[in-house]
Amino acid sequence: MRPSLLALLLLTPLLGGCRYTFLPLIPPPVQVSLPTRISKAELRREGDDLVVAITLGGDLTPDYLSVVWYDADTELGRDSLYLDNTQRSGEFRLTAPKKGSYRALLSYAGVLLRQVELRESGDL
Repeated sequence: MRPSLLALLLLTPLLGGCRYTFLPLIPPPVQVSLPTRISKAELRREGDDLVVAITLGGDLTPDYLSVVWYDADTELGRDSLYLDNTQRSGEFRLTAPKKGSYRALLSYAGVLLRQVELRESGDL
């Protein structure tokens, strides 16, 4: 008997052990829970007031949305607003009659989410 034929005869019982590996064609749906994030934030001037309008998205556990106002490096004030799933947006106002380099730091539940800026020059 030739050696190649003998090797084939010896391997024949092992060929029955070869099976296809079936993977699911459609994987199960992935459960996604997005963290709280700002979906919209805008800092604008309305007359003598600076206004920050914020809308939150993602998984929202009830807590406080806070803002810290700055003109360059000088802190101008702080404010907060309680938000939950029924109220996901808020608005903060600060009286600032002079033009300047304003920014507002926005945080939710103690986590800094975004900084918005408004840079103005000249007189009103």
